[in-house]
Amino acid sequence: MRNVRALGCVLFFVGCSKSSAPTTTTTATTTSQGDAATTAADISVGAAEASAPASPSAGPYNVVLVSVDSLRADMPWAGYPRAIAPRLSALHAKSVSWSHAYSTSSFTSKSIPGMLTGRLPSELTRTGKFFTFYPAKPEFMCTSLDAEGIACVGAHAHAYFGKGQSGFEHGFREWKIVPDITFDYQTDPYVTSHKLTPIAIELLTKASSSEKPFFAWFHFMDPHDEYKAHEESPHFGKGPRDRYDEEVFYTDLWIGKLLDFIESQPWSTRTAIVVTADHGEAFGEHGIMRHAHEVWEELVRVPLFLHIPGVRPRTIDVPRGHADLVPTFLELLGAKPIDGLRGTSLVAEARGAEAAARDVVVDLPEDDYNERRRALVHGKWKLIAFGDDARFSLFDLEADPGEKNDLFRKEREAAEEMRQRYRELSKTIRDVPPRGGIPKKDK
Repeated sequence: MRNVRALGCVLFFVGCSKSSAPTTTTTATTTSQGDAATTAADISVGAAEASAPASPSAGPYNVVLVSVDSLRADMPWAGYPRAIAPRLSALHAKSVSWSHAYSTSSFTSKSIPGMLTGRLPSELTRTGKFFTFYPAKPEFMCTSLDAEGIACVGAHAHAYFGKGQSGFEHGFREWKIVPDITFDYQTDPYVTSHKLTPIAIELLTKASSSEKPFFAWFHFMDPHDEYKAHEESPHFGKGPRDRYDEEVFYTDLWIGKLLDFIESQPWSTRTAIVVTADHGEAFGEHGIMRHAHEVWEELVRVPLFLHIPGVRPRTIDVPRGHADLVPTFLELLGAKPIDGLRGTSLVAEARGAEAAARDVVVDLPEDDYNERRRALVHGKWKLIAFGDDARFSLFDLEADPGEKNDLFRKEREAAEEMRQRYRELSKTIRDVPPRGGIPKKDK
């Protein structure tokens, strides 16, 4: 009977076909680009004015992590003029947001582990391939949560997430991949958000039947190239960013249906929702398209916001990284701390405590298609180390957010201070050599 009820919820909230959409999106698909931008602003302001949070409970909370592949930081809530994410914008308006958040790395196989382990990829047991495999179950948060009786469930939309491909499934009791996809090593040719949301609703329905809190993670793939057109989305143009924006709108539509389901449930009042991306996406900045290989801002700056029922929305404007996510998840879930984590829980500052300044590390270990890159963000400064620290670049992100003016040889004092900080940081990183070494790249 429980499965019958779950299926009923899926049909009610997401409909029976890819083209089905809630009433609000029917209007959006026929809205002009100018009107769409106004709509996004109105939604954001209206949601903020309407939110009058009740007093937050002390927890524990269920945690739902929604990650969107390749989602850039310059979304509508950060000033982007197109209304490409109305549902996420509405959630953002009633959330605590970190305006300078960083992914752990610049592509999925090196960035996701930071979200699931609280460690840098260089510190983890792994292979040396571009599509890296992480075999060590004890390194993953959900292995610890499972030992405490806290269920982890996840659903995803790329074959790399399949069991035995990445290792991301370690500790998850339920792990599903959308049907009818194969592993494409070059791109993501599929449209999957309409398949992923029903699976997510099914898993949430099962997980919420327990008296204990649960952790759920759903990774939406559609903004990853190939950038597809959608009849449900406004058509912004034919350029890569135009088509990407159309994909974001479509993904946002199906995330909105997931959020509608959560809000309709009695357990929503004790459920925290975290939204972020595994990395950004480049559209010609620094001569790069797509992602990976480097650690420029457009590749590693990501959205990050947290909705805790009853906690008042605000924006925190200090650098934070994905290393902080696992400690945050553990505190929200009421779980035991895990030793050796690099980050710090964001819960206290989300509830109004002072957000103390601290450094953020971005880590891209070497593999068969990447040289090593590391970045250290300290206040307004960002130091990038190329190769095995063979050379450095320094940028003032306040004056030069596009990282166009390398100050490493111009601001000698700042450069030396940042390099010394980097040296001290490096002493704390236990670099683990990849198992089997770095494979030779196919010619």
